[in-house]
Formats: sequence, structure tokens, C-alpha cells
Amino acid sequence: MNPSIVERIKSLPPLPKTLVDIQDICNRPDGSVSELSAVVEGDPMIVANLLKSANSPLYGFGKEIASVSQAVSLFGMSMTRSIAISGSVKKLLKIDMAPYRVSPDQFADISTMQASLINKWFARVDPSKKDKLFLAALLQETGKIIIADEIIQGDEATLFESEIAGTHNIAQVEYSFLEETTASVAAAIFKYWGFDDELVNMILFSDQPQKAPDELREYAYALNIVKSAVPVNSPLGETSIAIALKKAKDAGFDHEILEDEIDALLEKH
Repeated sequence: MNPSIVERIKSLPPLPKTLVDIQDICNRPDGSVSELSAVVEGDPMIVANLLKSANSPLYGFGKEIASVSQAVSLFGMSMTRSIAISGSVKKLLKIDMAPYRVSPDQFADISTMQASLINKWFARVDPSKKDKLFLAALLQETGKIIIADEIIQGDEATLFESEIAGTHNIAQVEYSFLEETTASVAAAIFKYWGFDDELVNMILFSDQPQKAPDELREYAYALNIVKSAVPVNSPLGETSIAIALKKAKDAGFDHEILEDEIDALLEKH
């Protein structure tokens, strides 16, 4: 792996105790919504992210959500954990997304859109897989934060921006500059932080899902498809959607289900 990126990952701070406690509660058979709510309430940043998500039209709860316990009940423990992890991870990393021509808020919105799309899509395809995919989709673009900083430090931002603006293969541009992609960097980050191998490898193979192990191939294809539909340089653009639908059809998914959910997402945006 790129030595500079390896050093950056090794210098990352550990996950905060709140996240460790949230993981523990969600992994325990006797973990409860009330216990999870109490831990979440102790972290103002997680509270803010959770309530912002709960009141986003992407999730369509249809009423104002003002309390943590209400948000946790509506999302469920697994989705609450995913939102908490995603927000905390982005806080731990320095965010300057200028090389990708997006602001930090836009970057966060794109991750949320990918996660919302995969959640709605797999609720109809295979509900047993949607929670794992929701977390992976929220986290899979994390590697861009370190890549962006590497590009800035290497004084290559202008050239990188111009190539990103015109591409339909962001991973290819990233590799041409750093011999790494968002997927490889994100997987390395979450391996360093001790996330389970299944999540790490789902993300790792999302650029080349055909190479994924059999048990992870569907997950990897799904992640690749949603980031094709909602890329940072053209989220839900006409060409982006066409590419995603073709990939879904080629991978053996019912692409009409995906098209329905993309149309619903477009209506909310």
C-alpha cells in the first residue's frame, strides 16, 4: 500500500469510547433501545447527526423527530449504530474535500444518499442484507478524506479536480495519482480500527466486485452500483443513473426495482 497513506492511517486516533459502547450494546443479545438511547444522549455530536438524519426527507418519517429515544426507536438499533459510526468517523478525520469539488456537507449528503438508496433497494431485494449494506454504504467513501489530503499535500489538487470533474470512473483517477482507491483506503482505515472482516472486505471489493469472494460478491456489487448512481462528481446525474442501472442488470439484479428507488430518491431531492 502507498507508504504515506499507511502512515496516515497508523496515526489516526482510536475510536471514541461512545462508539465502543454503542457497538457493545448492539452486539449484545440483551442490548436495548433504552440503553442505546442513554449512551447516544451522552455525545452531543452523535445526537445532532441522529436528529438531522431522522428529520431528513431521505428517511421519510413524515413528522418532526425531537428526541433521541424517538429517533432510535424509529431507526432501530442497527441503523442508529450506523449513523453514529459514520458521523464519528468523519469527525476523527480532517475533512477538506476540495480536490473532489465538494464541500464537507455535500460529501456527507452523498454518503447519506448512497446509504438511503441501498437501504430502500435491499428492503425489496433481500431485507436480511440491508442493515449490513446500509453501514457499508455510509462508510465506503471515507477513504476519499485521506486521498483528498494526500492530493492537497502533493500540490496536485488542480490537476486532480479537472480529471475528477470529467470522469465516470473516479477510482481509476485516484489510482492514477496514488496507486490506491477510495475502496482500498477505506478498507485499510476500518481494518486498523478493528471493524469486522466482512465489512472491511465488502468495501475493499466494491471497486472490483467480480473478484469478491462468493459470500461477499452480492454486497460488493450493490455497493459499486449505488456509488455509481450517486458519485461525488455527479450524484443522481442522468449518465450516473444509466451506468448504475446497466451495472445492476449485468450483475443479475432486477434493475427496475433499483430504478423505482432512484426515482423516489430524485423526488426527495
